[in-house]
Amino acid sequence: MNSTIDAPVDWVKAVGNLHFPRKADRRLQELMDRNNEGQLEESEREELEALVELSEQLSLVRGEALQILARQP
Repeated sequence: MNSTIDAPVDWVKAVGNLHFPRKADRRLQELMDRNNEGQLEESEREELEALVELSEQLSLVRGEALQILARQP
């Protein structure tokens, strides 16, 4: 279902500026590094998968907001 709603530009800009908090970003990087080195435990692998999925979804939402604003990321 495609529909259009009005949204305040400031809100769309805020969505376009969303990012992981520093602590979560550092943890994601740490887990990716350990994964590359083959050192992840099963619980860490699950955590990495969850963080990657969240990061991908965040990127998609940000991209859509930036597209609405007609500006490049």
